[in-house]
Amino acid sequence: MPRRGRMVAGWPADLAVIGRDVGSLLAMESLLMAVSVLVAIGFGEWYAALAFFIAAGATAGVGLGARKAFDEAPAPRMKHGMIIAAAGWFATAAFGSLPFFLTAHFAPDSVFTALVPAGVEYTQSSLVYFRNPLHALFESMSGWTGSGLTMGIHEPSLPRTIQWWRSLIQWVGGVGVIVLTVSILSRPGSGSYALYRGEAREEKIHPSVVSTVRTVWKIFVGYTVLSVVVLFVAIRASNYGSALPLWEAGWQALNHAMTGLSTGGFAVTDNSIGTYNSPLIETVLLPIMALGAIAFPIHYTILRNREVDKLWTDLQTRWLLAIFAVGVAGLTIQNLVSLPTTAGSAFVETADYFGLSGIIGGPETDAIRDSAFHWVSALSCTGFQAAPLGQWSDGGKLLLSGAMTLGGAAGSTVGGIKIIRGYTISRGIQWQFSRVFLPESTVVNIEMNGRRLSRSEMDREFSEAAIVSMLWVLLLVASSVLLVNLAGPEFTYADALFEVASAQGNVGISTGITGPSMNPYAEAMFLFNMWIGRLEIIPVLVFFRSVLYGLNP
Repeated sequence: MPRRGRMVAGWPADLAVIGRDVGSLLAMESLLMAVSVLVAIGFGEWYAALAFFIAAGATAGVGLGARKAFDEAPAPRMKHGMIIAAAGWFATAAFGSLPFFLTAHFAPDSVFTALVPAGVEYTQSSLVYFRNPLHALFESMSGWTGSGLTMGIHEPSLPRTIQWWRSLIQWVGGVGVIVLTVSILSRPGSGSYALYRGEAREEKIHPSVVSTVRTVWKIFVGYTVLSVVVLFVAIRASNYGSALPLWEAGWQALNHAMTGLSTGGFAVTDNSIGTYNSPLIETVLLPIMALGAIAFPIHYTILRNREVDKLWTDLQTRWLLAIFAVGVAGLTIQNLVSLPTTAGSAFVETADYFGLSGIIGGPETDAIRDSAFHWVSALSCTGFQAAPLGQWSDGGKLLLSGAMTLGGAAGSTVGGIKIIRGYTISRGIQWQFSRVFLPESTVVNIEMNGRRLSRSEMDREFSEAAIVSMLWVLLLVASSVLLVNLAGPEFTYADALFEVASAQGNVGISTGITGPSMNPYAEAMFLFNMWIGRLEIIPVLVFFRSVLYGLNP
């Protein structure tokens, strides 16, 4: 008979470790819900205050209950860290859907029409869609994973508290709810590092993981404050924003700064950033989105040591900036070639803004502007949108799909495969070819990103990058083949591939497939695409393997 392992509160120690730490995540989430109750009270949305209060109580009851019951469980190891990451993200999204679902059910019928802004075509608040539990879960998963695809298609008609909750979960989820919990609740040591690595993060600023993530949060909060101020000024300077009350411009600046820096992409305006019709706002958002795509250890080094050359000497950052430049140029050429398709995407001629009407402007200028904004939005995995991408040519959609699949730097808030994996695969292919001509006894060292790797280390890193990337692409292709058969005849395979790349890459730009009327099977599939994409596949596979076979080798 198999030997019985250690028990904690009548449960196997492995399950107790997982239960305690997932409980910690839910306890942290309940605190965020409780803070949001104050937002609801401040806006006089009493039905939302009640919904968030009940959601916070239920989440705290489960989270704190599990943490207390399994308080004696040992520190997590790597196998626990990956399972906690996978189970924790899903549990966080599931409980995070309660505020959406309960607010939609507690709101009086009169609210659904009262929330609709004047002068719009729709007559009912998008809050009504969250009465469907699948839509509520989708919105929560999209928020926590930083994906940005939404069921709340008319964001201005949502209650302020729901707008805030959508932005808050993206802001926290961008850095990582597990990182947040480690920074506050976990004690230093190998257990903290297991959780940190379980979320596919390995870059450390300090020897202590707890110190590392606290520093990350300080940088993140500082950038957020700066982004709010800059966006507020830009919004007030735009034609759209100049007519807004100061508090409304501030509210939009706060929410878009939170979701832009966290590369989440939820908006509080219709048509995302396209509502503003402003080259100035789009230009201001470019560095905000790019900041979120750069690894936080690089931010720390630049801010602390004034080593600005890190922007070029660091491999990932150098390639990120290079891909930004090359991608904008390539997408611009593609869109200029297909101007009959993309000309309709123009909102306002850039020439008008700069007072150069008649000198520059027209569809050519708009093609350059749209290409620059959407390439940065896609590669940074932010998902802000300023043009109806469904009208773009298939070539433009495929280029953006590639950017969403690759993503930005590891150690940042982005999704996708990550630049370092793409670089490792390219170097690995070169290495595999070159080693054919070398004797087996040859001692080979390879320089990569400031590290000297031996033959075995290079083989290991190449294998890891290739396996994750292959699984990522296989899931992308399989999901897009399924989606093209569920999305409807008006959508092409390029549309389906684009939409899956957006979901799985945790981006959020859309060709129009995603919405409350989409096929429920496709919506459920996207839930898993977003979840798996956020965790980079391996933790999810470890989770399913443990469900089927347990945690023993």
